[in-house]
This record gives sequence, C-alpha cells and structure tokens, in this order.
Amino acid sequence: MSENLKKLSGQGVSIWLDDISRERLRSGNLEELIREKNVVGVTSNPTIFQGALSKGDAYDAQLHDLAVRGVDVGEAVRAITTYDIRWGCDVLRPVYDATGGVDGRVSLEVDPRLARETEKTVAEARFLWWAVDRPNLFIKIPATVEGLPAITQAISEGISVNVTLIFSLERYRAVMDAWLTGLEAAHAKGLDLASIESVASFFVSRVDSEIDKRLDGLGRPELKGKAGVANARLAYAAFEDVMNSERWARLRAAGARPQRPLWASTGVKNPEYSDTMYVDELVAPGTVNTMPEKTLDAVADHANISGDTVRPFYEQAWNTMAALKEAGVDYDDVVRVLEDEGVEKFESSWNDLLESVRKKLVP
Repeated sequence: MSENLKKLSGQGVSIWLDDISRERLRSGNLEELIREKNVVGVTSNPTIFQGALSKGDAYDAQLHDLAVRGVDVGEAVRAITTYDIRWGCDVLRPVYDATGGVDGRVSLEVDPRLARETEKTVAEARFLWWAVDRPNLFIKIPATVEGLPAITQAISEGISVNVTLIFSLERYRAVMDAWLTGLEAAHAKGLDLASIESVASFFVSRVDSEIDKRLDGLGRPELKGKAGVANARLAYAAFEDVMNSERWARLRAAGARPQRPLWASTGVKNPEYSDTMYVDELVAPGTVNTMPEKTLDAVADHANISGDTVRPFYEQAWNTMAALKEAGVDYDDVVRVLEDEGVEKFESSWNDLLESVRKKLVP
C-alpha cells in the first residue's frame, strides 16, 4: 500500500471510492482497491451509473431478463442499481465488520427527480433500504429544503443516510439539526442508535469552479482556488460545535455515533491546481474523503499528507471568506446556484440512464 494512503488513513480520514460498476465488481477490482489502496467505502450517483451502463456488456444478461419479464424502465433501473449496490455491500462487508459498522459502506441515491418532494423521497428511501437489505448501505438524500424532513424521517426509522449536495454552511447546520432530530425520534421509539450511521457530503471543487468564474469577472484572480477548502474547513468547525453540544452529549450517551463530514467532489477540475489539493488540505480526524479513481491514484503517488490541515486554519478560512465577500462574491447566490445545478445535473443523468436502459430493454 502507498505510504501516502497509509498516512491519510492514520490521520483518521476514511478513503472511499467515488465510483461503482458491474465490471469493477465482477473483475475483482474493488477487492483489489480495498486490499492495495485502503479503500473502505464506495459512493455512487446517477452520473456514475450512467457511465457504467454505457461501457461494455456487463449489464446485458440482466437487461435481457428484465426485458423478457416485461419490466418497465423505472423498475429496471432500480433492479440494475440495487444489484450493483448489494454486491458492493457484500464485497465491503468484512470492512464493515472490522470497523464496527463505521466504514465498509456503499451509498445509493434516491431518484434525483424527487429532490423537491419530501414524501416521495421518504417512500423511495424506504424501498431502496428494503430492496438492498444490507446493514452497510447508505441511502443518499439531497440536502434541499424539502430533503431535510426526509432525512429526519429516514433516520427516525433506522435508515442510515448519506446526505448529499451540501454547499453552504447554513444548510450544513440545518442538515445536522435534521440528523439530530431523527436520532431523538429513533431513541424515543427504542431503536438502537448505534446501528444508525450517517455522513454529510460537503461538496468542495464545485465551489471553487463557480467562485473562480466570478472572480475572473471581478478582477481578483489572487483569490481563486481558495474558497472550496476554506468553506469545507469552516464546515468542520460547525461539526465540532455540534459535537461539543449538550444535545449531542445526550445522544452519544444513548449510543449514537457522529455524523461524519464527507468531502465530496474532490476531483480537481482546474488543471492549474494540484490534483491532490482537496485531499492534502482537508485532513482532519473523523472525516471521509470520497475520490474518483484518478484522484485516488494521484494521492497514492504524490500527495503531501502532513497532519491536520483543517483545525489549525480556521482563522485563515474565515479571512478567505471575508476577502471573497469584500471582493464582491455573493456567497448566498453561489450556493443557491450550485444546489440548483447539482439537482439538475443528477436529474439529467438519471434521465439519460432511463433512456439508455429503455434502449437496451430488448428481449
């Protein structure tokens, strides 16, 4: 195993792969990454599934059977995605057992077309939880305003949740409140809180992409490439605030475990930046970094893992955000645009996935 990956894990960062495919599963590649690159979890999204389906013949046999059975396209997509996720959960089950249920997790997203519909999101989360039927599953629910009560409801029913598409500090605090409220409801029902895990996926590179565009227009290039890391560092400060609260202390005493911050969108999009910056600069205990394989390989090869790079830099992060505001960057508008675009991109990928499956449903 790479020394860099050993160091990263040693700092309390769980390394997850931001990808899954039938080919990766059947070839044994996922087991190889677990063994050789310390991967201890997997995340998926509609874009990943669409990409997997478009390559090779790994799904052909299942698609043929679904077509023969006359299954409609929506149920066919559920059958395909839950098959891969179930398989991934089984591959990662030894990690889940070895870490006491903290890692070894695989995430499956609810239909992104439901992102603005609370009741339908809850119903879909229940179905996917039942369909995969693995304790190391995470159901991904978006952190939209409508998603917040769905997060609470799912947690209250004992469903482990990966909250996705978090961009703003204000929304992140609302996510943590929704999670805590769900745990309190679960405790009132007598559920085992230790079995209910959660992570909160705070997106990083997309923040830089949006703010960098605005900085070009404002003539402040010296501030480019700083917002994503600063925003994430302040998210960790907000996480620490909750972990130090009396509310959390009561739940922890009842057996609950933290909702870990997960750094998402960590593939660097600007070639002028270091391709490991969203790993090197976001090392903190009790976090998850989910990486595309290209980023994972880059970290293994040449990352600079030098201890905690989050908590010593809170003041610097606040100063960066203040400088961006002074330069004319409207943070509230940035995060609103990013959430809207995030929902739209996943919805578009879902529609592409539906169309791909529809074309392949040939007996």
